[in-house]
Amino acid sequence: MKIKTFLMTMIFLSGFLNAQQSESWNENQLMKTEDLALRISLAQTDDLLILSVGPDALIKGSVDMGAARDAENLEKMRKYLEDVPREKEVVIYCGCCPFSRCPNIRPAFSLLVEMGFKNPKLLDIPQNIRVDWLTKNYPVQE
Repeated sequence: MKIKTFLMTMIFLSGFLNAQQSESWNENQLMKTEDLALRISLAQTDDLLILSVGPDALIKGSVDMGAARDAENLEKMRKYLEDVPREKEVVIYCGCCPFSRCPNIRPAFSLLVEMGFKNPKLLDIPQNIRVDWLTKNYPVQE
């Protein structure tokens, strides 16, 4: 029985580690919510483009691309980004659900990489936009 439990645990951990390694971004490409909120509050966003790739563009200064899991919204994002300099820092966020399960951030981030953006960022929203942004009274659209 102990061997079976051990093997099941190892299989679970192996799958978990493989899922973690398969993300298309690295730790340096995650932006903390408090860091973005501070930049917005200090009006230090001239070199930054903030894109909402989920259901709502709640963050102040963000542009609504729509849910990136939908092909037409991903194409809308592609067209929007065509003339954006590839050196520009682009931050995407969703916040519809826990970060680990979000259906929108992965296709949107992959598009940034595919288009050759040199400084793509993903806003690190581990729970959802309400918990990780709104309840902290971070800047929102007026």
